[in-house]
Formats: sequence, structure tokens, C-alpha cells
Amino acid sequence: MENIAKKTAGYLLQIKAIKLQPSNPFTWASGWKSPIYCDNRKTLSFPEVRSYIRDSFVSTVKMYYPEAELIAGVATGAIAHGVLAAEKLEMPFIYVRSEAKEHGLGNQIEGYYTAGQKVVVIEDLISTGGSSLNAVKALRDAGCVVLGMAAIFTYEFRKAFDGFAAANCELHTLSNYSTLVEAAAESGYITAQDVETLRVWRTDPANWGINRS
Repeated sequence: MENIAKKTAGYLLQIKAIKLQPSNPFTWASGWKSPIYCDNRKTLSFPEVRSYIRDSFVSTVKMYYPEAELIAGVATGAIAHGVLAAEKLEMPFIYVRSEAKEHGLGNQIEGYYTAGQKVVVIEDLISTGGSSLNAVKALRDAGCVVLGMAAIFTYEFRKAFDGFAAANCELHTLSNYSTLVEAAAESGYITAQDVETLRVWRTDPANWGINRS
């Protein structure tokens, strides 16, 4: 999986799905100042990249969850990736909204499934893990057996690690923050000083933003 992590990180940097700007931080919707911005939706615009991600998800499911019967994508970012993986695996697909619709059938889970089905959840990005674990809870509440989750990228926040552990949900990612920073440094995309800034930010992103203001 180490080679997958490095190659995925390289692709994300190459297509600018992930941008690193330690000296000119982005502002997240949460208000946090961040030296990194991740938009994995861009991967869908590059056939070679999306195919690699699809195949890597397929390999992950086959390796860790050979008993899987159903693929579930987390709306909206992981729907397309989930469909691509499910198609290659020849498995049915459903997706999970952040909350139930307020009209129509009022569904939070869209698609056909039955209680007791063994599900692997596909996600595009893990930050704090809150929205991802919300999808896991919805599936479990509906009677599905969640085997685990596979995601493209994780920031490796302690909050997410603790959250997945508390929820008793396995998480496998194609790449991660540490590998990305290493790849960016090796390619000369960032400096040694930038690497230290990125390391410090990941340990406490909320307070890092406060300290810079």
C-alpha cells in the first residue's frame, strides 16, 4: 500500500487537487487557517487519475473486505468514485446523504439495500471524520453491516483517528498527509521550512490559525 500512497499523492499534487501554500494559508469553511487545500473532485476530470483511484479502491476492497456485498458512497464527493469502484467490482451501489431529505420519501440512504448486507463505505476525504462517521451510523441504523471505509486521502488528524476507533470502524486510505508532504518536499514543491510549518499545523490546526491572526 506504500506505493499506492506515494503514487496517489503524486497524482493529487500533479493535477492540483491538493495545493500547499504554507506562506499564504487558505481559509476553510470552518474558519481555520490552513496551509493545505484539498479538492478531490478534480480527480474525476483526469481519466488516468480517476481510473487509478478506482483500481486502488477495488484492490483495497478485495484485499481487506472480500466478503463485501455492497458499496456505499458518501454524498456528494464520493458518489462518483463509489460508482466507479462498484462497477468494476460488479457490486450494487448506494449513497448516503448528510441527513434525510425533507421532502419526497425522506431518505438519507438512496438506492436498494437490505438489512444485514455487508457494506464497504467509499469516501473522498477524511478531515475530522465527523461527516464520514455520520454516514456509517446511518448505514448501521438501517441494519447494514459496515465492514469498513476506504478513502482517497486523510489529513491524519487525531480527532479522526479517535473517532473511527470509538465507532469501531476500520479506515483504509489510498494516501495521507504525511506521504503527501514527503512527496512535495522530494519534488521541490515545498521547502524544509514549509515541511515544519505543515507538521506543526496538523498537530493543532484550529489553534495554528488563531496564532497567525
